[in-house]
Amino acid sequence: MEKLNNNKELKDYILILIGTTILALGINLFLAPSKLVTGGVTGVAIMVEYLSKTYLNVAIPIWLTNFAINIPLFAIAIKQRGISFGKKSLFSAIYLSIALWYTAFIPNPFSAESDLLLAAIFGGALIGVGLGLVLRASATTGGTDMLATIIKYKYEKFPISKLMMVVDSSIIIMGFFIFGARKAMYAVICVYVVTKVVNSLLEGMHFAIAAFIISDKSDEIARELLENVKRGATGIKAKGMYTKKDKDMLFVVVSKKEIHSVRQVVKNIDEKAFITITNVREVLGEGFIEDTNTLV
Repeated sequence: MEKLNNNKELKDYILILIGTTILALGINLFLAPSKLVTGGVTGVAIMVEYLSKTYLNVAIPIWLTNFAINIPLFAIAIKQRGISFGKKSLFSAIYLSIALWYTAFIPNPFSAESDLLLAAIFGGALIGVGLGLVLRASATTGGTDMLATIIKYKYEKFPISKLMMVVDSSIIIMGFFIFGARKAMYAVICVYVVTKVVNSLLEGMHFAIAAFIISDKSDEIARELLENVKRGATGIKAKGMYTKKDKDMLFVVVSKKEIHSVRQVVKNIDEKAFITITNVREVLGEGFIEDTNTLV
C-alpha cells in the first residue's frame, strides 16, 4: 500500500511539472503578448508588467509577480492550517514561477497581438490542459483559489466558489480599464475555452450514448442488440403509470457510431417502442475504458 501511495505521489508531481510547463507556455506565448487578462495572479502579473514598463521603463516580469504574490498567500495558509497543508500546491506555485521564467526565453512565432481570437482560443486551450493536469494531481497553482481558501477559513459563511468568482471578476474588470473593452471580450472567450478544456480533462473525454428502451418485446430487442450490435443491455423493472402494467425497461450504453444500429434494431422489432437517448460524459468498464489511470 505504501508503495502504491509513493507511486501515486510521484505521478502527481510529474503531472504538476508537465501541467505547469504547458500553463506557462500558454501564458508567455499567447496571453501575455496579447494582454489578455483572464483573472488570477497571472492576470495581475500581466497588468503589473505592462504598467511597470509603461510608467517606470522597467518591466517587472510575470514570473516575479507570480512568485511575490503566491509565497505570502501560502505562508498565511500554512500558518492557519499547518505545515502539511497544500504541499503539492506550494510546489506547483513555485514551479509555475520557474516555468514562467524559462519559457519567457522561447522565441514566440505567433503574432498574438494582431490576432486576438487565435490567442484566446489556443492560449485558453494550453492553459486549460496545463491547469487540468495540475488539478488531476490534486493540486492548484495557488493564486485566487488560495486567497479564497484563506478568507473562507476566517469567514466560514462565504462559499469558496463565490469568493473566487468575485476576485477573478475584479481582476478582469481591472484589465478592462487598462487594456480596453476589446481585449476584455477576448479574455472572456479565453476563460470559456479554459473552462471547457479543464472540465474535459477532469470529467473525461470518453463520450458515449445511453439509451432507455421501453417495449413489450424487450427480451427480443436485448437478444438482437447482443447478437448484432455486440452490446449487452440491462433490464430494469418499470411500471406504466397510465396502463398500470409492469414492463422491462432496457438500459444500454453504446458508442456514438453504434446508436444508429440500436435505433434500427428497436424499430425493426417494435415500431411502438419508446426510446430515450442521452449523452454520457464518460464510461469506465468492460467494453469501454478499463484503465482509470489514464490522463484523459
